[in-house]
Amino acid sequence: MIKDNIVRKVTAPNPGVFTGDGTNSYLVGLNDITLVDPGPVISEHIDNLINLGGNKLNRIFVTHTHNDHSPAAKIIADKLKIPVYGNYAKFSNYQDTSFKPDFSFDDEMEFDFEDSNIVAIHTPGHASNHFCFYIKQSGCLITGDHIMSGSTVVIGPPDGNMHEYIKSLKKLKEYKIQYIAPGHGSNIDEPNKAIDWIINHRLKREEKVLDKITQLKHANLDRLVKSVYDDVDVALHPIAKASLEAHLIKLELEKKVLRNKDEWIYSEGS
Repeated sequence: MIKDNIVRKVTAPNPGVFTGDGTNSYLVGLNDITLVDPGPVISEHIDNLINLGGNKLNRIFVTHTHNDHSPAAKIIADKLKIPVYGNYAKFSNYQDTSFKPDFSFDDEMEFDFEDSNIVAIHTPGHASNHFCFYIKQSGCLITGDHIMSGSTVVIGPPDGNMHEYIKSLKKLKEYKIQYIAPGHGSNIDEPNKAIDWIINHRLKREEKVLDKITQLKHANLDRLVKSVYDDVDVALHPIAKASLEAHLIKLELEKKVLRNKDEWIYSEGS
């Protein structure tokens, strides 16, 4: 485990299928603190973050606005009179409706604070408004739900986009990342290896999607998910369907499959 006193993790007590042990919040800086992803509205967690940050907590950054990452932002910001930074999603599905940022991010926007330098990197895929935060001093990359420890992330259309997700993963390799601080799970100490694994895993799954739809000629999501995700517990198939649809939309853009209402069809012209 890489030790880093600039970045401190605080995990919210909201374990579950999508959140693992809970959603990770991060306090970045020592004397001039940025809170990244304050998490859900749980009084115990909110009080803990405020107590740890104290009067040194000066701003809130949000990776994206899913309901386990951003809702506590408004409560903490109102109480401490500090600004919130983040972006709105293109689609409203599963978004935090209370989110009202004071400032928005542009891709590769850089912030110089008293004891931290943070680069906001636009990483759409899991969500259209998703940003990762690169801490230059330590080489830490806070990834929200772009990269998680111990599990792949759900890419759910319309706000989720598989083409953009893979592109965003490749983009991260341009940075000198020393370790990844994910939104769920433990730190990842071999970042490039982890990124390569995710890209390869997604592309292999995509190959399987194309192979199965080639064999079947046409099929709906319910039929496809059983064969494409036959290595996944059937209890998780309803979740897997979202990523399956994202793969199919990507293949449709590449003209490898066609869509006819609820059916997906192999494209002979591919």
